Amino acid sequence: MSTDKLIIDTPEQVHLEFVLAGIGSRFMAAFLDALIQLAVYLLLFVVYAIARIEAFGSYPLWIEALVILAVFCMYWGYYAIFEIFWKGQTPGKRWAGIRVIKDSGRPINVFEAIGRNLIRFIDFLPILYGVGVLTMMLNQKNRRLGDFVAGTLVVHETVDRSAKVFFNTQQTSDFAIHQAAHLTLQEVELVETFLARRLEIPPEVRAQTAQRIAGMLATRLNISPEARPADNENFLELVVREFRNRAKYR
Repeated sequence: MSTDKLIIDTPEQVHLEFVLAGIGSRFMAAFLDALIQLAVYLLLFVVYAIARIEAFGSYPLWIEALVILAVFCMYWGYYAIFEIFWKGQTPGKRWAGIRVIKDSGRPINVFEAIGRNLIRFIDFLPILYGVGVLTMMLNQKNRRLGDFVAGTLVVHETVDRSAKVFFNTQQTSDFAIHQAAHLTLQEVELVETFLARRLEIPPEVRAQTAQRIAGMLATRLNISPEARPADNENFLELVVREFRNRAKYR
């Protein structure tokens, strides 16, 4: 196995395999994000300049305050906001095919997205992420300081996640797993991570993992074998669909 691969054993004894993002792919992502930020800064400067010209000496200070606030939010909030709402991705990361995850293999939350990006200004020092690149070179998981602080990793997305989670063609109209509403978000994230990564897992390990997760959820939700599809992966897909359709998940 190559050194850029990482296997994570979850508390549920499920093996998840990821391909770590290297310095090259992370630089590509950061470069595009920097271009987007630069374009926004230029737009703000143009708006600022036009407002000054139109004011003819009676320039309201609140406009300047709004521009300064917008620059501040763009600098400190760009990465964190995108990583919160895009589940670990920014426009640059999505373009480069990489994503931020927890070191447990699960999606990051608000606190981790904010925490890893508060340290970004240190990683950027003295210029062009000098500290960050040096830190990534000195550890096997390519983590910058922000990753160490937040407990995160950056991994490759082999294909689109939403296209991989559901593809089982077996009919499930006879089954209604209403108990799925009682699952926790962490349990559903585990199922979704497995379904999104299953094509990368050897067939025997994949079948064993699906059986283990399906058995765990069936016991957790008190679902008899007759009340669920015989195919374990089909059952997991149905559980996720049912959970997503519950009002409390929305």
